[in-house]
Amino acid sequence: MRITMSRRYPEGKYAAYRLLLCLLLFTFFLLPAFAGEEQGDVVFSPKLQKAYFEIQKLRLPAARELIDDERAANVQNPFIAYLDSYADLHYLLIAEDRPRYKVFIQQQDKRLDQVGKLSEKSPYKRLFQADIRLHSAFAKLKFGNEVSGSWEIIRAYRLLEDNRKKFPAFTPTFKSLGLLHVLIGSIPENYTWIAKILGLKGNIAQGISELRQVVKEEPFFKQEAELIDLLLHAYTLQLSPEQQARIRQWPREQPDNLLLHFFATTVLMKENRSEEASFFLASAPVGKEYMPFPFLNYLRGEIALQSGEYEEALAFYARFLKQYAGFNYIKDSYFKMFLCRWLADRDQEAIGYIQKVGQTGSTIVEADQFAERIAKELNEGKISPRQKVLYKARYATDGGFFKKASELMKTVSEKSFGTTYEKAEFNYRMARILQKSGRTNESMPFYDRSITLGLADAGAGGFAASSALQMGYIYQKKADNQKAVMYFTKAMSFKKHEYKNSIDNKARAALTELGR
Repeated sequence: MRITMSRRYPEGKYAAYRLLLCLLLFTFFLLPAFAGEEQGDVVFSPKLQKAYFEIQKLRLPAARELIDDERAANVQNPFIAYLDSYADLHYLLIAEDRPRYKVFIQQQDKRLDQVGKLSEKSPYKRLFQADIRLHSAFAKLKFGNEVSGSWEIIRAYRLLEDNRKKFPAFTPTFKSLGLLHVLIGSIPENYTWIAKILGLKGNIAQGISELRQVVKEEPFFKQEAELIDLLLHAYTLQLSPEQQARIRQWPREQPDNLLLHFFATTVLMKENRSEEASFFLASAPVGKEYMPFPFLNYLRGEIALQSGEYEEALAFYARFLKQYAGFNYIKDSYFKMFLCRWLADRDQEAIGYIQKVGQTGSTIVEADQFAERIAKELNEGKISPRQKVLYKARYATDGGFFKKASELMKTVSEKSFGTTYEKAEFNYRMARILQKSGRTNESMPFYDRSITLGLADAGAGGFAASSALQMGYIYQKKADNQKAVMYFTKAMSFKKHEYKNSIDNKARAALTELGR
């Protein structure tokens, strides 16, 4: 049976969500007719195409209405099951709705069964099955079910590899497979043996090449494949100047795409450009046609905290907590509200917020893990008021307010601090400010000093690991690969700190780029 498909494609094919989840949303895409193969009963109707793009803009009510209209006409169309799963994933990643998550998991088997009725001659059968399993995987990982989510990824990977072998000319397979090849290729060295046992093969260069093959050979998929490439570089590798320019360009091309504005905002914040990020955040579309997105208020709070606008920041965090029914970034938000009072020297008012950190939320994401540890240390009297200047400098640096951060750090020296942890942080903060201000050579002694202090005190290992990672990047840019490898390896050697997973992933990715 032939696929019926409109050739008038809607514009805009973007989707994003935070840090790695932001990456993973882009795995799933609209699949066009593939000439020369029997396609089964997949029908890419105009309504379903529109529904797909509405999901990507977070216009979920409209998308579900379109899907339901199509369901009434052709309930057996496997693309409906795919879109149901796709829409649910977007909702769950943003809303973190536990009751709906349980329903979603129950429904996924039925959706897999419906897709499984496709002909073995269709390249869409295994691709749809793989993507629906990936939907399940990413939802499970989001809700803290790591083991079950990991097995879903393994099943999806095997389906994609099988599809590649059966239909080698079917380029859309490389959209998902290329992403997985990069992510698996970024696994820290001490875990690669697990991937090998499970039959998972990852290679960063291969994955990027596969994505760029799609960009080159599939005009319909060009923008989305390029966007996956950008996300991988933003969150696992490093962005080039050309890629940074592209990130700024897309929201202007797609002014009604909420997720695209969110993506530009978070990436620019990650790149220490919060003032610029605030422009995209302020221009993000709003209205009843979009699903609620309380996390945008959290981001507004972050930018205000970075710029030292503590009253404004506290109000945004409070608004986020009032609107949000999820479980991530709760501890972190209460910790930031504590900082808004503590850094303003209103210590007594700050106490209530730090107590909330231990009473609410989860510790799935690194920010919440850090908040819980600092709250515990504060309650134990291990955090000194002399660290206030370091916190102020940290958030100013994070936001790209380097002049302000530099002026703060001029008021102290390593001798101003009493513990090894504080001294390691002082050196790391100084190094970051200098590096981000274009004074790379001046930053290097401070990074090395932080590493030395981290080796002497395991409690300072996070600063030492971060310093080693940055030193690796510096030497990589200097084309001194031997020293770069030494520092990237050292970055992964520090144990049990909040940012170990992300630092190890970045170091491993860099080592792979260097052929190690």
